[in-house]
Amino acid sequence: MTGTEVLLEYLTKFFPIFLFILVTLFFGVATLVISYFVQPRYPEPEKLSTYECGAEPFSDARMPFPVRYYIFAMLFVIFDIEVIFLYPWAVVFTKIGVIGLIEMMIFIGLFIVAYVYAWRKGALEWD
Repeated sequence: MTGTEVLLEYLTKFFPIFLFILVTLFFGVATLVISYFVQPRYPEPEKLSTYECGAEPFSDARMPFPVRYYIFAMLFVIFDIEVIFLYPWAVVFTKIGVIGLIEMMIFIGLFIVAYVYAWRKGALEWD
């Protein structure tokens, strides 16, 4: 096979994907361009004012969040990801046998120790 035949075979194999990508890009760009030209433009002061959850803003939007918020979010992500590791283990449980069971019990034990530690340190309190 020559290089041209390989390229032609490659293009015929993946043509639907390329076509889908092109149609998607065209649709996205065309929608944005049409909406830019069709939209009404009424720059009124009320329209340009700051809107925050249906109420007038009462402080600076760049105020710092408490550190406790970030700790709570990080703990959620960490524990959420640890629980996700249980799914692949459950799928192959019959193949990995007793060794896999022992390893998973150690993993869950470490998970529980970390949870108790975070609980005792007060990281799960929202106050």
